[in-house]
Amino acid sequence: MTSSRVRCPALRSKIMSADAAAALIAPGTTVGMSGFTGSGYPKVVAPALAARIEAEHARGNPFRLNVWTGASTGPELDGALAKADGIELRLPYNSDPVAREKINSGEMEYLDMHLSQVAPMAWQGFLGPLDTAVIEVSGVCEDGSLIPSSSVGNNKTWLDRADQVILEVNSWQNPALEGMHDIYYGTALPPNRVPIPLLRADDRIGQPTFRCDPAKVVAIVETHAPDRNAPFTPPDASARAIAGHLMEFLAHEVKKGRLPAALLPLQSGVGNIANAVLTGLTDSPFENLTAFTEVIQDGMLDLLDSGKLRVASATAFSLSPDAAADLNARMEQFRDRIILRPQEMSNHPELIRRLGCIAMNGLIEADIYGNVNSTHVMGSRIQNGIGGSGDFARNAFISVFMTPSTAKGGKISAIVPHASHVDHITQDVQVIVTEQGLADLRGLSPKQRAAVIIPNCAHPDYRDALKDYYDRALTGSWGLQSPTLLDEALSWHQRFIDTGSMRV
Repeated sequence: MTSSRVRCPALRSKIMSADAAAALIAPGTTVGMSGFTGSGYPKVVAPALAARIEAEHARGNPFRLNVWTGASTGPELDGALAKADGIELRLPYNSDPVAREKINSGEMEYLDMHLSQVAPMAWQGFLGPLDTAVIEVSGVCEDGSLIPSSSVGNNKTWLDRADQVILEVNSWQNPALEGMHDIYYGTALPPNRVPIPLLRADDRIGQPTFRCDPAKVVAIVETHAPDRNAPFTPPDASARAIAGHLMEFLAHEVKKGRLPAALLPLQSGVGNIANAVLTGLTDSPFENLTAFTEVIQDGMLDLLDSGKLRVASATAFSLSPDAAADLNARMEQFRDRIILRPQEMSNHPELIRRLGCIAMNGLIEADIYGNVNSTHVMGSRIQNGIGGSGDFARNAFISVFMTPSTAKGGKISAIVPHASHVDHITQDVQVIVTEQGLADLRGLSPKQRAAVIIPNCAHPDYRDALKDYYDRALTGSWGLQSPTLLDEALSWHQRFIDTGSMRV
């Protein structure tokens, strides 16, 4: 391992081992780490820290930390620290299965946040002080500025707010990443905020590197390791059907003159369904597309390769291992067509509203009035988190939510009488799509929404039960704006547990 990526002479003396760097983090402190959807997270300091925590626990010394990131990370961070029982509080998003079980068993506190709100709340002081930042970068410039890695996330804020900084310089990341990023430093707290001067998805309004006071850097650890993301499942018949319904809808909107021929900037959530929709766009008639989103997935990379997508703005990559390796080998081909920004920019409500994004996100369940649960199973067990879906859904030009109509081999309906937990209220949900069909909810009252969601989105095995519930709610509810038989609506979920089917 050489120090060729650390070009600042004054900082080369800070190069040390992961164990030595981890020893600089004190128990009971708050650590802001890089990482967003498995990209750009620290690869060696976090495991070294987890080993240190386990050793301290074995000696009877409690050692837990508050951990902040951009979003989800890799198993070397969330998984290792959770397994070591080293996390007191986690924010703003988690998808690690070990951490999930700790959260749902009450062993770890979890603050699930809109991703656009994390950096502002950190600056406002509502989250408390930040003691240490542990940030992966792809290089250190001669002047001490930092070349970001494969995600930006909240790194700018962590570097600014932390009392001390530990850097992981990852030489696996292609040097051609330099110049891809757009780090905007024009934000301020009220009453000094000004409009953000970004008018198009491909505008660059910042600088390509992070600023960092060299005096705050207490350690640099050199690494050479790829990001670890799970591969995407090839689109199945259900995913292809969802993509097909959405392509028909977008073509209809263009025909009606409500969308331009090149659509509007696309936002796509993470997952197999969203990736299938992006794949569907490759074979669509739409050309000269743009994206203003959180993450760049395999399907978006394919769109860039095909020439259908002109530019993609995001805060991170979320690629399968094969796609990540391919991108890393061909980074120079994409450097001028991909822009990575801080998540307070990629998810900023002002920019989403101004650009008119088409937001496409997944869900766990939706009720017959269009309320969406995207975070909790059975109302109380967190699955992952709201992520950026709320940032986009409330401010998008068109807000779309997508899901297969059933789960668990058909034993659970994704369309329910009453959502067991609501992340996105009916006012923020404009379109629901399943493999069964599409419900355009714009301009519809709650009862009108039920009349299109049940026949178009629910699986045939559950339509009669949903229609029967709705008909009885119309006569048995004490209010007819959103007719609800509350006890029965909640017992719908209990029946899934008791029988595995609604047909009881």
